[in-house]
Amino acid sequence: MGRRPKAKLTLDTTLTDLPSALRWREWMGRVEAVIFASPEPVTRAMLAKVVGPDCNLDLIIDDIQAELRGRPYELVAVAGGWQHRTRKQFADAIRTATGAGEPGSALSASEMQVLLCVGYFQPITRSELGKFFGREISRDVIGHLRRLDLIDHGPRAPQPGAPYTYVTTKAFLAQFGFDTLRDLPDIEALEDAGLLSKDRLFATDMSEVIYGNDQDEH
Repeated sequence: MGRRPKAKLTLDTTLTDLPSALRWREWMGRVEAVIFASPEPVTRAMLAKVVGPDCNLDLIIDDIQAELRGRPYELVAVAGGWQHRTRKQFADAIRTATGAGEPGSALSASEMQVLLCVGYFQPITRSELGKFFGREISRDVIGHLRRLDLIDHGPRAPQPGAPYTYVTTKAFLAQFGFDTLRDLPDIEALEDAGLLSKDRLFATDMSEVIYGNDQDEH
């Protein structure tokens, strides 16, 4: 005889048999467990599968974040979802113990500069990148950034030959701890405050721009 198919497990999300306080604690536990277990940022849609329809996920996240105050890790909004991240003040300890580098440490300075330019001025073509830097940007640089899933093809540009443009990816947001591109430091505000110029921006690397001193393929 053939094996019977396993019955599909149905998770009780409403938890109506529990008092409201215990129900809330169970929802908090589920949400944090799902985020903790995932190597990628967890979206709202994914979390909605484990809580009741009347559960306010934003308040759940707020309560989890409050409980993590004082811990060496936190729950952050990144790349359109949530993820556990160690706090920045422990970066030196982590590097000392594990040898792990800063985000983007696998990139050369020139690759980091190109990535930064794509981040601010996307969608942008390889030719337009070359104009920013006064030199041709090699396909090897673009290819390396694409293999790392930090950039990808955007729409073709309305130019002769319809070259590809390039845009950053969700992996870019996740790697540098951004929820959306709106979290990138505002160039104009930095310029107005006299803290940064576009010339200086492209003469430095992304880790300095993001963290400060404290811390075309066919």
